[in-house]
Amino acid sequence: MELQSVRTEPVKDGGERKGKSGTKRQHEDDDETSPSKKQATDHSVKVASHYNSLQEVGLAARSRSRIFFMRNFNNWLKSVLIGEILEQVRGEGPQQVSVLDLGCGKGGDLLKWRRGGINHLVCADIAGVSVEQCQSRYEEMKKKSHVNEKIFNAQFITADCTKEVLSEKLDDPELMFDICSCQFVYHYSFESEQKADMMLRNACERLRPGGFFIGTTPDAFELVKRLEASDSLSFGNEVFKVSFQSKGSYPLFGCQYNFSLEDVVNVPEFLVYFPLFEHMAKQYNMRLVSKHRFSEYFEEKVKKEHHRRLMMKMMALEPFPCEEVGQQTADSQQEYCHAREHCGRAGVKLPVVSTWYLCFRKSPDAENKVFFCM
Repeated sequence: MELQSVRTEPVKDGGERKGKSGTKRQHEDDDETSPSKKQATDHSVKVASHYNSLQEVGLAARSRSRIFFMRNFNNWLKSVLIGEILEQVRGEGPQQVSVLDLGCGKGGDLLKWRRGGINHLVCADIAGVSVEQCQSRYEEMKKKSHVNEKIFNAQFITADCTKEVLSEKLDDPELMFDICSCQFVYHYSFESEQKADMMLRNACERLRPGGFFIGTTPDAFELVKRLEASDSLSFGNEVFKVSFQSKGSYPLFGCQYNFSLEDVVNVPEFLVYFPLFEHMAKQYNMRLVSKHRFSEYFEEKVKKEHHRRLMMKMMALEPFPCEEVGQQTADSQQEYCHAREHCGRAGVKLPVVSTWYLCFRKSPDAENKVFFCM
């Protein structure tokens, strides 16, 4: 699919931005807030309601979950990603590092930012209960910190980042970020062009020149491939399920599917057509640094000894065969056929994921450059 070029003007001071792909900002806002439009297409309320209703469980309960290893693997990947990006930021000289966690949830990455030694963090999410829990985790972390340890300052914002301008809610109106992290969140914004654009604006407009936008989002190509190979409108296994409303037609925005995962996630999501996403990011003077599927990222990073040690410490891989009877993630032995075939060499089964690792960087100059690295 060919994408038409779009002439744009930079967004400055909340001003208008025009192009072939959209109308003036004011018209977009009016369209989004009209009662008929909101009632027909707005899934933000469903997303907020879902995550607000999730109960916080303890470590013991999480360790018994069938997605225990998958969660750990995702956390390992994010730890490596965040750690390496912080190294790149600091490689350009000593500085106070500020981070925007866009879609922070309950604060699952707070410890990663603490280990990274950042100075300031802004956490934003649509789910108010999650933001409250994130703030409570932060306060508890500060309380339990060592006497001589300096914990980063933090601000917590409850906002629909697909509709509201975050820069207007910052305690420091002059604050600029070195990193924006958007983990497993951006796909919710692809309900419409206006929402996807606002999410990008919030991610990018307050980045310093040379700053990074990092994140993870489901691989639309893989989801469509599995759907087309299915005899029905869904696919999955005993742990997860993806359901579409139809086959054959996949609009660039608003292509909805429902994703459910082991009593943790059950909410509408939207396909993110990556070439379009990359194209939209150029309008905010971002160039693509790298993009990887989880499997590719794993194969690259696991070559380093310190990453392997961290993986074992975080229990990010499920042992096969399992030491304890009945403790495997899946009941179906078919799920472990590849592990059985290769257990003599590897001895483990990697969690199956279909996700992109992506990293954008704010261009220090005025040109819109895109580097596409596989």
